[in-house]
Amino acid sequence: MNAKASLDRAVAAYLEGNVLVETQEFKRARDEIARTGRLDLLARVELVRCAGRVASLVLEDCAGFEKLRADAAPPERAYADFLAARLQPSDLPSLPPQYRAIASVGSDAALQGIADPLSRLVAAGVLFRSRRATPATLALAVDTASAQGWRRPLLAWLGAQALRAEQAGDAQAAQRLRRRMEFAENPDKAAKP
Repeated sequence: MNAKASLDRAVAAYLEGNVLVETQEFKRARDEIARTGRLDLLARVELVRCAGRVASLVLEDCAGFEKLRADAAPPERAYADFLAARLQPSDLPSLPPQYRAIASVGSDAALQGIADPLSRLVAAGVLFRSRRATPATLALAVDTASAQGWRRPLLAWLGAQALRAEQAGDAQAAQRLRRRMEFAENPDKAAKP
């Protein structure tokens, strides 16, 4: 189905920081789904979009999914609740397997055990949203985003690290992190003396 390819391109563009391509590809995916008339598939597409935002610490409500919640299957509803950090223990079995340990114990070891980089960032975002993210969580998220070349989540996670450093009174670490953010945002400007 063309919707899957468009959705994959939309997520990749979002993570890379390319809003125009993300918007176009997401619209294309929605249009393809509309041709099927399947609201359950549209709900799933909305969840994928929201997951990319959670991975990038954009912790807003998943409004697109919530409009379709009644048409979504139990696994999608459980995943939406997980993304919002409000999963009920009874819904844990409906959650995708890679997230179950994070939802139940929320440890950094469980986070490291998630092989897929996007899923790892999503789980880290949920830990952050639920105020269970440790410094190791932030470091792993930064390393994951950096290794993939995903600018948007990299900047978000570096920003979270810098804020924590400032709150801890470590101005030197905060400045180092801000320089790294500046370089990731604008390599030409940061490279000039």
